[in-house]
Amino acid sequence: MNEQLDKIRHSTSHILAYAVRELFGDVKFAIGPTIDEGFYYDFDLGEKTFSPEDLKAIDKKMEEIIKRKLPFEKFDLPIKEALEKMSDQPYKQELINDLEAKGESTVSFYTVGDFTDLCRGPHAETTKELGQFKLLRAAGAYWRGDAKNKMLQRIYGTAFPTKDELQKYLKMLEEAEKRDHNKLGRELGLFITSEPIGQGLPLLTPKGAKIKQILQRWIEDEEEKRGYQLTMTPFMAKSDLYKISGHWDHYRDGMFIIDGSGDELALRPMTCPFQFMIYNSTLHSYRDLPVRYNETSTLFRNEESGEMHGLIRLRQFTLAEGHLICRMDQLEKEFDDVLNLINYVMKTLKLEDFTYRFSKWDPANKKGKYIDAPEAWEESQKTLKKILDKNKLQYEEVEGEAAFYGPKLDIQMKNVYGKEDTIITVQIDFALPEKFDMTFINEAGKEERPIVIHRSSIGCYERTIALLIEQFAGAFPTWLSPNQIVIIPVSEKFNDYGRKVLADLQTADLRAELDDSNESLGKRVRNAEKQKTPYILVIGEKEVESESVAVRKRSDGDQGIIKLTDFIANIQQEITEKR
Repeated sequence: MNEQLDKIRHSTSHILAYAVRELFGDVKFAIGPTIDEGFYYDFDLGEKTFSPEDLKAIDKKMEEIIKRKLPFEKFDLPIKEALEKMSDQPYKQELINDLEAKGESTVSFYTVGDFTDLCRGPHAETTKELGQFKLLRAAGAYWRGDAKNKMLQRIYGTAFPTKDELQKYLKMLEEAEKRDHNKLGRELGLFITSEPIGQGLPLLTPKGAKIKQILQRWIEDEEEKRGYQLTMTPFMAKSDLYKISGHWDHYRDGMFIIDGSGDELALRPMTCPFQFMIYNSTLHSYRDLPVRYNETSTLFRNEESGEMHGLIRLRQFTLAEGHLICRMDQLEKEFDDVLNLINYVMKTLKLEDFTYRFSKWDPANKKGKYIDAPEAWEESQKTLKKILDKNKLQYEEVEGEAAFYGPKLDIQMKNVYGKEDTIITVQIDFALPEKFDMTFINEAGKEERPIVIHRSSIGCYERTIALLIEQFAGAFPTWLSPNQIVIIPVSEKFNDYGRKVLADLQTADLRAELDDSNESLGKRVRNAEKQKTPYILVIGEKEVESESVAVRKRSDGDQGIIKLTDFIANIQQEITEKR
């Protein structure tokens, strides 16, 4: 975001807060930052929540304030005076105390009209510069993103220098909403959520489960071809295991802890410690390495409620997880092969608009978030950078995003709204082989530590399905479609032939259904089209006589009458090639 646009949006967020105070009086103000798509402001309104009518009134009041051409004026105050000035604003006081704890002796404020807010700026000179804005929606948000804190009311908005830019963004937003997996996935009957079950725990319907099954079988078969050995490990373990791995010290807040009748148990947030125990169950020679374990892992992570969204971020999810245990002289080739697998998967799925992030440790936080081994961190990051550069990858380096046990390469993708998530990671691990006392016998007959690559090949299956829904707007390629074909007899006298066609398709391992309902032909065709079915087969007298089907293809319209055997051969070829 450029500096001028950031100023416009930041200043507009202050006008939003100003308007809310004008309309609702006794309001406690939290924060109002800019974000990639615009800005938001969090308010404590007591028990009240914002309604659509409230947003319209706030919008109107903001327009009035902006038209006054008011200046934004900055001033500084010592900490004590700042606390006194914000004596009726507990959230601002908390922020001021945080600044003092960081060594600040003064804090800055901005005044516009008769509204003053704690802020470091910068801002526009006057409201005359603010351009065009739009309030988008209201939502709940915990103070500081912590579910233990109070739920506040958040208003999201956006702003641009010109009306044309705003309209272009709103049009993009409208198109994004049509592809939003959370909306489209429900409309297509792929998944549901249930209040009694809880947030972050979606239920895949038969259609959604079929897509996941197709992906899982494909990935497991592909990984087996590439030398991986499948494991199946428990969903939980005693705390002893996680204390060895370091999860208990570095990741406990993200885990679900269970009282196991005397044993302290936890649901697994990842599979690596389990697979390391399998490795340690036998002796290994240098000739045995690399050992490549894979598992379709059900994992559990205690995500904050405000972070969860559709199939993107969940409390229970399924990961195509893998761990490669290798010698140092094998590391580069094994890492290259992992990248090759990931690129093959992403290309096949047409999910190619991704970026790379080199996630490093933060030396300033070495004794908190990360295993404290500076020399090992520096060496492993140097090794990973060498591999990335050799592969000529374009990547962003980010401190503070590494796993607690090692640096990683993150594959980043944006959803239809532009929000970026990590979908796949590849990590070099120097620490856990030491913690688990993993060894192999080297050529000299002595014990040596292996190194581990943690990786996924398709990432989280649920998140991948979400991205695929948005990528294809629900119109999955034939090989991935939960239902590939709908057979529609022109009238009931052709139902028997329809059932024969269905049987032949199912014998050929094709996913098909027969719509012999009493609805009109046109309505049945429209219903199949709404479900984005790749092929519709209409059958009448001509088709019965010639053992054919009239083919309507989703992407290309009517294909004419085709022999049933030829249609089956054609679609099988399309599926085999994953076109």
